[in-house]
Amino acid sequence: MTHRDGTQSHHRGAKTGVRRAARSRRYLAPMIRHVLLVAVAIAFLVPFYWMAISALKDNSQIFARPMQWWPNPVRWDNVLRALHYPGFPFLRFLWNSIFYAGCVSLGTVLSCAAVGYGFARLHFPGRDLLFAITVSTMLIPGIVIFIPTFVLFKYLGLLGTYAPLIVPAFLGNAFFIFLLRQFFLGVPQELSDAARVDGAGEWRIFWQIMLPLVRPALTVAAILSFIWTWHEFFGPLIYLSDRSQYPLSLGLFAFRAQHTTEWNLLMAASTLATLPLVIIFFCMQRSFLEGMTLTGIKGS
Repeated sequence: MTHRDGTQSHHRGAKTGVRRAARSRRYLAPMIRHVLLVAVAIAFLVPFYWMAISALKDNSQIFARPMQWWPNPVRWDNVLRALHYPGFPFLRFLWNSIFYAGCVSLGTVLSCAAVGYGFARLHFPGRDLLFAITVSTMLIPGIVIFIPTFVLFKYLGLLGTYAPLIVPAFLGNAFFIFLLRQFFLGVPQELSDAARVDGAGEWRIFWQIMLPLVRPALTVAAILSFIWTWHEFFGPLIYLSDRSQYPLSLGLFAFRAQHTTEWNLLMAASTLATLPLVIIFFCMQRSFLEGMTLTGIKGS
């Protein structure tokens, strides 16, 4: 073998090694990412799993050492006891939460879509300044405006009702206004112009053309608003006085205050309170992820 042939063989071997190393790196990086994602997912799922299995245990098993990762025996009757426990009308609290979160989500989507459309598609003096002021309100802590809001609803005689909790949602939310405005900006202006040429008014353009096009963003706004409202505790605690009006977040707190020793029933009630959110997410998962992905594109 000549020196030239040896050099060529050496180069071919080096190239093969480089290709193998590149191929290994190409497969290794996704593998590492997936391992990290699985580890993070497990870290987030363990508390939920512990809550769910604690709902099927006796109190003695919940605090047993070493930990019991599976109930033995499985106490399915804990769920029925939590549903029909005296002084804890779970179904009533569930309906209150659904009504409360549903009305807030509806009001948030309608008001923020209308305002976001106005900021994105309508031209009027001071529009950009008004939008800047609207977005800047996100910097104001909620507790700062809580006392004036409380005094206002007290003056109107609406304390003890759901009005102070629901009405503000129909007046807009700066975060969702910004989110929907970014989506409306991404819709081609030619669609609006063509509709105006055909004689459509601004309201018809907004309702029949624009809203269907930004449905992923509306889904994201509705789901996030629903979840945040479902977990809301401070507002119902301050504004509601009748126990029969309590949402689940406040009802579970009252249950814990009265029955601190029955952790298995508290875990059963907490699991049942979490299930509606899990069901909603899995039913709306595709639309939610699509909306979140497009939100990142439009907002970039």
